[in-house]
Amino acid sequence: MASDLRARLLPENGEVVIDVEGRAETNGVGEYHTRSFSNPFDFVGAAPLVDLRLPSTIDPFRNHTPGFGGVYEWIKMVVCVPIAILRLVLFGISISIGFLATKLALEGWKDRQNPMPKWRCRLMWVTRFCSRCILFSFGYHWIKRIGKPASRDIAPIVVSNHISYIDPIFFFYELFPTIVASESHDSLPFVGTIIRAMQVIYVDRFSAPSRRQAVNEIKRKASCNGFPRVLLFPEGTTTNGRALISFQLGAFIPGFPVQPVIVRYPHVHFDQSWGNISLAKLMFRMFLQFHNFMEVEYLPIVLPQEKKHETVAQFAQRTSYAMASALNVVQTSHSYVDGMLLTRASELMKENCSNYMVEMAWADNLFQISTSDAMEFLDQFLAMDPDSNGCVQKHDFLICLGLEKSPLGEKIFSYFDVEKKNSITFRQFLLGSANIRKQPLFHEVCNTAFSKCDYEETGFISAEQLTHFLRSSCLGTIEQTFARLLNFFDIDNDGPVTRAKFMEGLWKYPILVAFFTCDPN
Repeated sequence: MASDLRARLLPENGEVVIDVEGRAETNGVGEYHTRSFSNPFDFVGAAPLVDLRLPSTIDPFRNHTPGFGGVYEWIKMVVCVPIAILRLVLFGISISIGFLATKLALEGWKDRQNPMPKWRCRLMWVTRFCSRCILFSFGYHWIKRIGKPASRDIAPIVVSNHISYIDPIFFFYELFPTIVASESHDSLPFVGTIIRAMQVIYVDRFSAPSRRQAVNEIKRKASCNGFPRVLLFPEGTTTNGRALISFQLGAFIPGFPVQPVIVRYPHVHFDQSWGNISLAKLMFRMFLQFHNFMEVEYLPIVLPQEKKHETVAQFAQRTSYAMASALNVVQTSHSYVDGMLLTRASELMKENCSNYMVEMAWADNLFQISTSDAMEFLDQFLAMDPDSNGCVQKHDFLICLGLEKSPLGEKIFSYFDVEKKNSITFRQFLLGSANIRKQPLFHEVCNTAFSKCDYEETGFISAEQLTHFLRSSCLGTIEQTFARLLNFFDIDNDGPVTRAKFMEGLWKYPILVAFFTCDPN
């Protein structure tokens, strides 16, 4: 009896099959097979994927007071209007003087690859003082500091959480560091000139070579004491400060000691985070506050553990944990890409925009999804006309693909509809599409599909060849489907589809591979 109690309830290989009326089976690693439909992606080895990990209920980007509310706020707004006018004047004067001082400091300076000369740095003290006046104009009359910044010799890299546009203004005044910023910031009025004086390291998030070059620049400038310390916001975007999202690894790849800094904005009535609120509206609200609170805490230095063969990701995770513990917030698997997805949905006036977040750090770890890929999948999903809950109904899904009368369309939709609700979320669409594309056979199947369509071996596929192949294989005589499918490949409408364009189309729309691998039966 005792041995029976100690016996394993599950087999050691972790494979469990549950067959209730032929409904489902799982292999214990997150793959979900339904026997009620024929999987159109079996040919590439893509089993339907169940997201065993429930979507996070945390929205790390939402500003919790995006509008005015309550009698107190309205009274405060009326009382503070004269103060706001004075603050606006101070802001304008400060940024103008700072801009002129920066232009003077940069005048005639050609060698931007080497550290800024000392006399130019001294001129920048005028701009730094102006930045403190700007903080004052926004209501930050005093700023609480806990701890002290370590010397540059000890910790050449500083990392901080990122909540508001106020953060970089404070660090510019406090540390005058070299920062990493998007290339688009260079063209901003006034701001672009000032960040150039900080010997900014530009990066294009959509370009892998640009990211590699940025890492090399971080290492080069951090290793030379002639440059200021390097400041990075490893989250890559602003959050509401109630969670710490996943870190990008650029600050940790060089392997230098890192000093974490955490920023807090204690508040009661007005959330100062730059979340789902416009910059103009956030600035306006700040001008109408009696006082805005800000706390900056310098944490102990985090050293890389080379003797323990620590990976870059583990180094970043230790730093993230130290910051989350000091902030007393949770760590999530969201990334800056989730913020971009959120912004994209908001720009298109979609409701419940937080439903379009995926926890992209986690998804990228599984499927290596680039930022541009995620945005492309979102555009495809939005073209299917999701409802107010961010779900696409079966009918709309089939119409978008031109498959409303095709049995194949039902199979494709069932592949994504793992919960059998006759609707799919963006999370399910992205993970399912990425799962198809991740399969080792995907590229081979795409090449074979092109060869079958190009039966005349001309090196390109005409509309007639594509229609002939599809009609003879699995789509019957659904003429509107043929025309719609050709549009997916011939985006430029410039005639026959080459192999390169065909492969690009299937990579961009991986679900289309089902048209070329489906079973006619």
